Amino acid sequence: MKLNVAIMGATGAVGQEMLRTLEVRQFPCTTLRLLASARSVGKKYPFRGRLLPVELLTPESFAGIDIVLASAGSSVSREFAPHAVAAGAVVVDNTSAFRMDSDKPLVVPEVNPEALEKHNGIIANPNCSTMQMVVALAPIHREAGIRRLVISTFQSVSGTGQKAIEECLKQSRELLAGAKTVEAKVYPHQIAFNVLPHIGSFTKNGYTDEEMKMVNETRKILGDDSIAVTATTVRVPVLRGHSECVNVETRKKITAAEVRELLEGAPGVVVVDDPAQADYPTPVYSEGRDETFVGRIRDDISNPNAVEMWIVSDNLRKGAALNAVQIAEELVRRNLLRPVTV
Repeated sequence: MKLNVAIMGATGAVGQEMLRTLEVRQFPCTTLRLLASARSVGKKYPFRGRLLPVELLTPESFAGIDIVLASAGSSVSREFAPHAVAAGAVVVDNTSAFRMDSDKPLVVPEVNPEALEKHNGIIANPNCSTMQMVVALAPIHREAGIRRLVISTFQSVSGTGQKAIEECLKQSRELLAGAKTVEAKVYPHQIAFNVLPHIGSFTKNGYTDEEMKMVNETRKILGDDSIAVTATTVRVPVLRGHSECVNVETRKKITAAEVRELLEGAPGVVVVDDPAQADYPTPVYSEGRDETFVGRIRDDISNPNAVEMWIVSDNLRKGAALNAVQIAEELVRRNLLRPVTV
């Protein structure tokens, strides 16, 4: 099969990770088109021994393209994804633009690949914090039924983008050099040596939109609107890798030992759980790796029907680029694309 692929938002942190992931996983693309705004046109990036130029993103950019991996921001996706579909492409979108549309599947291939069968040209990639969590939750939900989730996240600055990484590093250097104050542009407060209980915009109910994404997307992916979900999302001065503390209350009692056994056989999950040896996943442990890592699995001493766990994953890999490429692979496997022979 010969496929033509485009990355929309190719110069961003996620776009660059998509580029690397396509190469590492040897995705069967005959041509690859890198699309971005005017300020990036002419830049070149390596792919399979060649340097590919960045092209200007326009409504005409999708002629002959089979798959578009999009990560250029919600407004850009809303504007350009319909043009891609009209040109005959399938769009795998990494933004929040289409996630909660009832006619757009929200897909994690280890959890609900069958949802791809109903796509209408646009498939949504979940929010990074939701995505890594549901990989670990799906086996538990199938086995015991999840009644309620209580979530606290510790999310790296790369989730905001390259400018946030640069700001965190710049602030850290200045503070270590003796500065008393630093300039904050990306975040409302200093992020270096600090934590911010604020990701996204606050909504009328007091939660942020990032927290509400976790509520709504979890239910949609797991296919169960009855699951009660509450979340607090926190930005931490980590460059890459999101961590989550998740309390899982189930309808049928399931022990920590049973959860550990389930997850040891779950696709995309690696259990790292030997507290006596200080063996548990951390963001540094997950960086550059594809799997979702789970540790600190234990029975909740306050609730006989609940377990606690610690979930860590590289937010630019499984939390974004990898999942998008896995969706593309699943589309090919299920023959849900219109291949173009060149």
